[in-house]
Amino acid sequence: MQLKIQNGVVELSGEPILRCVTVEINDASKIAVVGRNGCGKTTLLKLIAGEYTLTRDENDAKSFFAVSGKPKIGTLSQMAFADESKTLLEEIRSAYGDILDLKAELDLAQLKMESEQSEESIKRYTALLEEFRLRDGFYFEKEYEGALKRFGFSQEEKQKKLSEFSGGQRTKIAFLKLLLSKPDILLLDEPTNHLDVAAVEWLEDYLNRYRKAFVVVSHDRMFLDRVVNTVYEIEHGKTEKYTGNYTAYKREKEKRRAEREKAYEAQQKERERLNNLAERFRYKATKAAMAQSKLKQIERMEIIERPQKADERTFRAVLAPEDLGSKDILSVQDLTVGYERPLGTVTLEMKRGDRVGIIGGNGLGKSTLVKTLMGLLPPLGGAFHFGTGAKIGYFDQQMAQYSGRETVLENYRAAFPAESDFEARSALGAFLFGGEDVFKTVESLSGGERVRLALCKMLRGKPNFLILDEPTNHMDIVGKETLEEMLDGFAGTILFVSHDRYFVEKLADRLIVFENGGVRYCPFGYAQYLQSAQTEIPLPEKTEKKVKKTFTTPLKERARLERAVAKAEEKITEWEEKIAALTKELEKEENAADYVLLSELQSKIEKAENELEAAMEDWETRHTEYEKLICED
Repeated sequence: MQLKIQNGVVELSGEPILRCVTVEINDASKIAVVGRNGCGKTTLLKLIAGEYTLTRDENDAKSFFAVSGKPKIGTLSQMAFADESKTLLEEIRSAYGDILDLKAELDLAQLKMESEQSEESIKRYTALLEEFRLRDGFYFEKEYEGALKRFGFSQEEKQKKLSEFSGGQRTKIAFLKLLLSKPDILLLDEPTNHLDVAAVEWLEDYLNRYRKAFVVVSHDRMFLDRVVNTVYEIEHGKTEKYTGNYTAYKREKEKRRAEREKAYEAQQKERERLNNLAERFRYKATKAAMAQSKLKQIERMEIIERPQKADERTFRAVLAPEDLGSKDILSVQDLTVGYERPLGTVTLEMKRGDRVGIIGGNGLGKSTLVKTLMGLLPPLGGAFHFGTGAKIGYFDQQMAQYSGRETVLENYRAAFPAESDFEARSALGAFLFGGEDVFKTVESLSGGERVRLALCKMLRGKPNFLILDEPTNHMDIVGKETLEEMLDGFAGTILFVSHDRYFVEKLADRLIVFENGGVRYCPFGYAQYLQSAQTEIPLPEKTEKKVKKTFTTPLKERARLERAVAKAEEKITEWEEKIAALTKELEKEENAADYVLLSELQSKIEKAENELEAAMEDWETRHTEYEKLICED
C-alpha cells in the first residue's frame, strides 16, 4: 500500500490553505504532522481522507494524488453510532467484525471436522486456525478489555446502552472503536486531548504495536517523541519531511535552517565577487572575455533563495509581581473536595516560590480542588487559608472560553478601566492582538486566541500566586514553550493542573496525584514520579493510625519480599517457556491433520496464558510492596 501527494495545492473559498504539499504514506508509516495553529494540519488530514481534493489541474504532472491498492482510511468523523440501543461492549466488539466472522467460520469448521473426520475438513480447519492466530484472534478480547479499563470504563458500564453515555464518553467510545478497527491508514487529530495519563500511555503502547500506518496531528510533545518516526512540518503552506521523532525534528530543523542560511550567504558573496570582477574588466579589451565568462558563471548558478524566517510569532510578557507575599502562602488542612460525594482529601503547605502540579485521571477532582480554593465550590470538609499578601492570578480553562459580543479591546478595558488606550493596546499587542485584531469580537476568536486574552488579563494584574487550570489547552507547541519559559522565570508561587506531561515535567517540583483510590502527595517532580509510579506516598494525616505490631524486622521483611519477587519472576519465565513450547508443537506440520491434538494443544495454551496473567499480577503486587518498603526506608 502507498499513498502519495506530490506538490499538492488546496484552496478553500478561493484562498490557498496548502500551497505545496508532498507526503508519502507506506505500510506501517508512523507520521506526525506539526505546525502552528491554522497552518493547515487538519486540512491535510482531510485531503488524505478524501474529503478535500487538489486544486491544480489533473494535467499538471508536477502535482498529483496517487494511491496504490485500496487502503481503508479511518477517521473519527466516520465513527457514528448506527444503533444507540447497543451496549458499550457490543459496539466495541463490532470493531472486530472480521475476527468475529472468522471465529464463527472456525467454529463451524471444527464441528464439520469432528463429524466428518475427512482430510479436506481437517485441512480447512487447520488453515482457518492459522489465519485466526495470525490475526491475533486469541488476544482480541484481552485487547479491548484492557483498552476499556485504561479509558476509564467500569465493568458495569460495559452493559450500558450507548444512548446513556455523556457526549464526552461517547466521543471516547467512538475513538476506541476507530483504534480497534485497525484501518490501513489511521488518521488522528489531537488524539490525546481530554485523555488522562493512563489512557494516553495505553494509546502510546497501542500505536507502537500498530502494524499498519497512522498519521497524527498533536501538540503533545512527549506523545510524539514516543510514537512517531517521521515528521512532516507545515510552514508557509509547504511541507518538509524530517526523519525521527519530535525531538529529532526540532534538532534537524535548526541544523537545516543554519545550513541554508550559510549556503545563501556564501552564494551571495560569490555572486558579488564575480560581479565585481566582471564590472572591473568588462571595458578592457584584453579582459573582456574574462568579464563575459564571470557573467555567464553567475547566470549558470542555481539560485539559492533566502530562507524564510520560521513562523515563531508568540506572545511575550514580563512576569514581575509587585510583592512576593508572605513566606507561608497557602495552608490546606484535611480539605475534602467534591460535589454530591467526596472526590479526595488534601493536606498541603505551600511556601513562597513553590511550584506544585496537580495531575490525575479525568473527573477525579483536580479542577474541583482548584475551584474550591478559589471559592467557586464549597468544601465538604476541612479548611484552607492563603498567606498575608497573597495576590492570586486565576486561569480557568472554562472561563477562558467565554464568548461575548464585545470586542477584544472592550473586554480588556472592562477589567482595567483606569488604563489609557495606549496602555491597553500595548498589553494586548504583547499577546498578539495587534492592529485591527483588537476590534475582533470575543465570540469570533479561536480557542487559542481566547486563552491568550485570558492570560493577558490575568498576568496584567501582577499576581504573586498563579493558580492555573489547564493553561496550555488550545495552545500550539510554540505557545506552550513560550508559557513554560515565562513561568520558569516567574519569581512567585504556582499551583497548576495540567495533563501536558512536558509542561508538568518542566515546571513542577512537587505533585498532588488524584487517583481512583484517593489523593497522594509526591515530594518530587514528574521524572521521579514516573520512576516511582508504583510507590504510594499518602498525604499527611492529622489523626494517628493504629499500627498492628509486628515482630518482623525491616531487613527480614525486605529479604522476604525480594524472594517473593524473584519467585514470581521465575513463574512468569516458566509459563512463557511453556506457551512457547506448546505453540511450537501446535505449528508442526505432522500435527496439522490431528484435530484432537490441535484442540488439546489450543486448550493448554489458553490455560497457560491465564496462568501467565495471574503470575504477572502476582509479580506486580509483590513488586509494589517491595518498592513501597524501599521508599519508606
